[in-house]
Amino acid sequence: MFKKLLFIAVVFSVCQTFAQNTIKTMFYNLLEFPRFLPGDRSILLQDILDNYEPDIFMVCELQSQNGSDQVLNIALNDEGANYSAAPFVLNQSSSDTDLQQMLYYRSSMFTLVYSEVIPTEVRDINRYVLRLNTEDQGTDPVLIEVYVTHLKSSQGSANQTLRLNMVTELTDHFANIDPDSFVIFSGDFNLYRATEPAYEEILDPTNAIVLVDPINRPGSWSSNTSFQDIHTQSTRTSSGPFGAGAGGGLDDRFDFIMISENMQTDPKLRYVPDTYKAYGNNGNCYNQNINNVDCIGVFDQTTRDNIYNMSDHLPVVMELETNKEIVLSTSEFEATTLQIELENTIVVDELRLQIAPTISETVSFTIYNTLGQNVLTAPASTSKTRLINVSHLTNGVYYLKNNQSLGNPIKFLKTS
Repeated sequence: MFKKLLFIAVVFSVCQTFAQNTIKTMFYNLLEFPRFLPGDRSILLQDILDNYEPDIFMVCELQSQNGSDQVLNIALNDEGANYSAAPFVLNQSSSDTDLQQMLYYRSSMFTLVYSEVIPTEVRDINRYVLRLNTEDQGTDPVLIEVYVTHLKSSQGSANQTLRLNMVTELTDHFANIDPDSFVIFSGDFNLYRATEPAYEEILDPTNAIVLVDPINRPGSWSSNTSFQDIHTQSTRTSSGPFGAGAGGGLDDRFDFIMISENMQTDPKLRYVPDTYKAYGNNGNCYNQNINNVDCIGVFDQTTRDNIYNMSDHLPVVMELETNKEIVLSTSEFEATTLQIELENTIVVDELRLQIAPTISETVSFTIYNTLGQNVLTAPASTSKTRLINVSHLTNGVYYLKNNQSLGNPIKFLKTS
């Protein structure tokens, strides 16, 4: 007998799983976005983000509210309103630059609790506090302190001192937050070697929050083939066709994501080893354009073409995992309609659906996991009885959404 959707909420109040959930992060220097060429960079960014699908997206060199809106509405929300943006504020630290940092996040997974600006001598450090949407967030919340920056560029002792001064503003600030905080510190750090004072200050074990470099690859990164797999600038041998950015080919590690030391071991929020990457870097493109046809590897030609045209920097990516059960929090995922009926909310091999006879539209279905990621699409049909094979899905909670807005997504449990 078919169970009505009205009953789904009751069933899943007792049928819960506690899966290991993955969170994908990305930092990206967007290169004076959206001003410079080519003119379709929001579409290029859309393709890059569609490939990686970050849950937390951190950027620098954003110029305006209009640029932020393009990132959110065109690049991120091309398949629906899945992401939200933090409030955009102009740079508070200096009137000499219009470049700013920004945070975007998967809104079904996170709630933005707080944001503020930490002023420095050059550019702001932006602080964002995210709360992971978990079942027990009321009693045991997982809060993530996210800091995004763009340190002073160029070589020379004066610029090294400015980078150190900027970082010191952050490490001093750490004394004001919970010492057990989960912290992500990302940005274009413009560092040339691990012996720079700013890098040493970031990792100083006496700081109130101890940070670590997830890949632990100290050295003199600039113009050194030993580090060509983690270089992030420049994607181009020449900036001439674009009107901005750096040339010279791929030979510097400027872009970083740092984490607090507790994120190496704490099961509530832990870095996934070997997931930190210079996204688009196949490790064989030293001093070349990132889209050089000889730089073959994991990242295909189309991805590298998009990255070449988008910015003079590569994105940096990293995955986290939690032993908490992430729940989708929006009202969109509440069962309130009887237009589609599900035979059983606990399934092994297939979903059995009944569509109301009054529905004349051709209906297709998409299945999402608890991270909001598309894991299966069932073809469109006018049939009123549908069978969807889910035997290949891993055990856990999923959501079934239809293309005709016939009620809200249906929650079900896949088991063995």
